[in-house]
Amino acid sequence: MNDHGGEQEARQVRARWKLVGPGLVVAGTGVGAGDLVATLTAGSKFGYALLWAVVLGTLFKIALVEGAGRFTLATGRTIFQGWQTLGRWTGWYFGPYIVIWGVVYGATAMSSSALPLVALFPDGPDLKVWAIAMGLAGFALVWLGRYGLVEKLMATFVGIMFTTVVGAAILATPNLPEMVGGLAPRIPEGGLVNTLAVAGGVGGTITLAAYGYWLREKGWSTPGWMRVMRLDNSMAYVMTGIFVVAMLVVGAELLYSSNIAVGTGDRALIGLSDVLDDRYGEFFGKLFLFGFWASSFSSLLGVWHGVSLMFADYLGTSRGLDKDDPRMHARGTYYRAYVLWLTFPSMALLFLDEPVAVILAYGVLGSIFMPFLALTLLGLLNTDRVPREWRNGLLGNVVLSICAVMFIAVGANELYKAVTGVF
Repeated sequence: MNDHGGEQEARQVRARWKLVGPGLVVAGTGVGAGDLVATLTAGSKFGYALLWAVVLGTLFKIALVEGAGRFTLATGRTIFQGWQTLGRWTGWYFGPYIVIWGVVYGATAMSSSALPLVALFPDGPDLKVWAIAMGLAGFALVWLGRYGLVEKLMATFVGIMFTTVVGAAILATPNLPEMVGGLAPRIPEGGLVNTLAVAGGVGGTITLAAYGYWLREKGWSTPGWMRVMRLDNSMAYVMTGIFVVAMLVVGAELLYSSNIAVGTGDRALIGLSDVLDDRYGEFFGKLFLFGFWASSFSSLLGVWHGVSLMFADYLGTSRGLDKDDPRMHARGTYYRAYVLWLTFPSMALLFLDEPVAVILAYGVLGSIFMPFLALTLLGLLNTDRVPREWRNGLLGNVVLSICAVMFIAVGANELYKAVTGVF
């Protein structure tokens, strides 16, 4: 009897895991090299002092993605169709943002995916060649818009990330008493910017809003899927939290405790692989580089697919097309136009010095997006745009309001960096 009960329970667990999908895609897309670097930097500067900010950032992202998913399932509308009901101003912001963001992000994602490959194969092609190869690979994998393929690939990449990043943390032997102490909220001296970066950067920007489109591609389209969606989202972002906690452990134990500097930007992760090389052997350094590549390429792949779906919806909805018009869906004309936009104009940026106007516009528009998402979700989820039973309660409103305030602060800092970085 016990054996039979255990077997049945195991089947139920497997069934639940089969349901997990879109959340894993949005988490794998959102956790890129930038998040790993921000958390590594925080750990290397402040040890475990900002662990509480990692946990808080994970909870915020669960709330934001749940809100976007709840709106989609409760209404049958996409997030952009919801934004349109708030006024035309949403399209006036989102249109320029998604166009400028796409071309700059495309170049950044290609370079980030190429960097670990250059380190893994030092006698191979240079960075630009690898970057173009990564862009073409992403283009080929999403051109037909097959969500099932994207989900399987993302699950594989997340598995690689989990093995390498968590494995590096285990090798570093975390100091458990100090970790527990890091759960007490405090901002270390000179650590405000790092606190904001960690809490506000755990897993995504525009890709959070893409969640509803992946729900649609999965076939989850009615309120009956609400419970499954919440499970899917929570499990995915718990895994995201584990990633960034693991990277904080690595920064605290390998860098902070030994007073080792590893550089800035994505190259900090190359520096970390050298530290792993020296301390644990070349195999572990190479394995971490492979995880770095998986993290970067999963972000590229998710954006090429999910944000292309968002653009197709934006363009079709703005033109007044019916929501079932094939041009607005995967494999449609608008979807493929944005896949092309992400890939080929972005390649041109790889060969140019930083175009000041484009970089500035990217920084300005990007700094507004997370506050935009939090505030518009508050508007959508508290009105008759959503059936009463699926509207926000008090807790939901408090969390989204805190999100909005925090992301306004993060956005102001990003805006300042964008303007001062250019001038």
